[in-house]
Amino acid sequence: MSSSTSSSEARWRGFTAAFALAAAGLALALLALAFLIDPYDSGRSPLTLKAGVSPQGPRTAAASRGRDPEFRGAIFGNSHIQLVSPEALKQQTGIPFVSLIAPATGPRESLVLLDWFLRHRKEPAAALVVGIDVRWCTPDAALPVDKPFPFWLFERSPTAYFAGLLRFDVLEELPRRLRYQTAKAPQRARPDGFWNYEEGYEVQGFHSDPARRARLLEPIQTGGGNATGPFPAAEQLRALLARLAPDVPVVLLRPPNFVSALPVPGSADAAADAACRNAFAELAASRPRTALIDWRVDRKENREPDNYFDHSHYRLGIARLVEADIAAAIAGFL
Repeated sequence: MSSSTSSSEARWRGFTAAFALAAAGLALALLALAFLIDPYDSGRSPLTLKAGVSPQGPRTAAASRGRDPEFRGAIFGNSHIQLVSPEALKQQTGIPFVSLIAPATGPRESLVLLDWFLRHRKEPAAALVVGIDVRWCTPDAALPVDKPFPFWLFERSPTAYFAGLLRFDVLEELPRRLRYQTAKAPQRARPDGFWNYEEGYEVQGFHSDPARRARLLEPIQTGGGNATGPFPAAEQLRALLARLAPDVPVVLLRPPNFVSALPVPGSADAAADAACRNAFAELAASRPRTALIDWRVDRKENREPDNYFDHSHYRLGIARLVEADIAAAIAGFL
């Protein structure tokens, strides 16, 4: 090997090493910056930062909302409980509520957010509302997740949290977080987390779509297919409440469905639906100050097509009735 070739290889190795060191240094610097400015207001930074976060999705905003000391009650679930208003519940119960819903999530995500909320209370929570839809009926103890969710953000382990900061979406959030912290009057995501999806449907003209009624009237099966159990989501919820909220009032809500999405009596779908309902009814009966409110039934409101956008997404009129039922249950506990 000639001396020139050897020299070239040495320079290349030196360049590669220098590049690797520079990249590692940049990564460490960005990690340190992310930790210090706390992009999702998780409360882990040693610095005194502005409360709240800039407008963003509920999955990440929940870290800030869930530890906000202003709230003593919380709502958990997905879009099937999204229209339940924290402000309405506050007006009817006197309890400041926050909505920690996240669309397209299931029991695993709700349990993580429930754990986050409860462990950030200096005093016991005043009330909890949990939406129990068909995803809670799974027999799979792993509680499968359909859409990405930032589990790392709510981890108890500092190591897992640090590892989670090393991702591209965090890097994208850093400039927005810096602007939020340095602006005199930054735009803040709504603290109580309420997100009215009806506005979005109306903007898209969804309710006036003539094909909507035809789709809505078409029967579908939504019982979950688990007629014999087990129901691990119910057991995991029971265990979490026993550990972190043994005396806290809890309302379990089976969200409204349009009548064409309700099981046909005597069918296998009905058997699965009843088995799942019984699992959560037993949970409610087994602990104090706990109620199961079942809106997944055949009633006049669930027979009116104008009350629904699709089989499982109802409008504000039904949400107001659901809120009243929740508030009445909580009032009976206090």
